[in-house]
Amino acid sequence: MATTTKSVAALIARVLLGLIYFVFGLNFFLHFIPMDAKQSEAASNFVGGLFGSGYFFPFLKGAEVILGLFLIIRLFVPLSVAALFPITLNIFLFHAFLEPGAMALSVLMLLLNLYLVWAYRDSFSPLFRAKSSVAA
Repeated sequence: MATTTKSVAALIARVLLGLIYFVFGLNFFLHFIPMDAKQSEAASNFVGGLFGSGYFFPFLKGAEVILGLFLIIRLFVPLSVAALFPITLNIFLFHAFLEPGAMALSVLMLLLNLYLVWAYRDSFSPLFRAKSSVAA
């Protein structure tokens, strides 16, 4: 029974986090959700700098769409969870330090991502070995 509950919780967390990334990533390209343009000066400067690079947001949002889709369809899940974690952490820290009025979704995303890291911990355990099994 406990295994089934864990499986259902991991399924819900995986699909929910995947949908968040997929939908908001697509929104960058298709603009179907109106976004609040009001930001603090610090947040605006930060985002403006990233936009100014010309490549960062298309790359980031493209990765979010692909990795979010992978989570939804259960393809490369550990890789997607690992690749999305630094993005999730940066979203959380952006809201914690630069735009605290919109923290709720970033907290949910961080909790979902952390839960998925825990749920797929067996996939990540080789990363925490002090010595590699490869002789090179």
